[in-house]
Amino acid sequence: MSAPARRSRIKSSALAACTALLLGLAVAPAADAASPDRHRAATLDELARRHGRYFGSAVDNPELTDAAYADLLGREFGTTTPGNGMKWYATEPRRGVFDFAAGDEIVSYARAHHLKVRGHTLLWHSQLPGWLTSGTWTADELRAILKDHITQVVKHYRGKVFAWDVANEIMNEDGTYRENLFYRTLGPGYIADALRWARAADPKAKLYLNDYNVEDVGAKSDAYYTLIKRLKADGVPVDGFGMQAHLALQYGFPGRLAQNIQRFADLGVDVALTELDIRMALPADANKLAQQADWYGRVTGACLAVKRCVGITVWGYSDRHSWIPSTFPGEGAALPWDENLRHKPAYDAIRQALTAA
Repeated sequence: MSAPARRSRIKSSALAACTALLLGLAVAPAADAASPDRHRAATLDELARRHGRYFGSAVDNPELTDAAYADLLGREFGTTTPGNGMKWYATEPRRGVFDFAAGDEIVSYARAHHLKVRGHTLLWHSQLPGWLTSGTWTADELRAILKDHITQVVKHYRGKVFAWDVANEIMNEDGTYRENLFYRTLGPGYIADALRWARAADPKAKLYLNDYNVEDVGAKSDAYYTLIKRLKADGVPVDGFGMQAHLALQYGFPGRLAQNIQRFADLGVDVALTELDIRMALPADANKLAQQADWYGRVTGACLAVKRCVGITVWGYSDRHSWIPSTFPGEGAALPWDENLRHKPAYDAIRQALTAA
């Protein structure tokens, strides 16, 4: 989840419209969603489902103890992604000893609120347990470890998770393979193996590759395009490509987003925007919030423009629990709801994009 780096110009007319929205409309409280069905506005997920998409939000386990936050999550969205509870350090803290408590808690919450679950993530260079990173493994040993981990985790959640980020952040910015533990020991074939093992463990789950800084056409997204094309030609089960979409106002909008989504769709895979947030240098002001709203609307519109863009997930929906301030000091205000769970202009821009489509 590193900082994206992109450049483009914001359309002045859209920016002006969003500024007018910010200055001219009252902020709608989150509590509005609690009104009787015949009086309440459609949720973001309900609007998205009219177009055959979903609209979701990630959640981490501690956030479920925030009753107001958890309640709004369960009412506004159609899917959720565990922020950390299904990563390797959480699910296999000791070799061969599995702990599904964190992931199970989120799955139980999701079922109680009629949300579907995206699994995140089976294979990543980060947040690995110490026993794995400190070991010295032969290729045969590491392949057996990886196969067992993927098999056990996917089987445990079979029928409970509709899609998996199987391999996460496996490319460098220049389009070369990331020199992670698995690549160094097993070579690039570990990616196809991981996808095959996941398919064997749950034939119905959609299997994704997922990364950041791939929203625009460039070296990194080109590398994924080439990889997915080759995997498909080899009969490897890859069903989707996840564009994280951690955007930042200071780096510019990915101007060829819709074009990039379309070219992956043309390979015969689904595309999902899996970790959307749009941060800014603090403090936030009317102009920055209007620009952010414009971007949220444009991202939503880009997904709606491509039939195989199946859904959007924001990486947490409120600034109250955002990962941004602790990771990027001096930045934040990245999400469509503020710290008090009130709508920001970004929320209205998403609604407008979903309604206009």
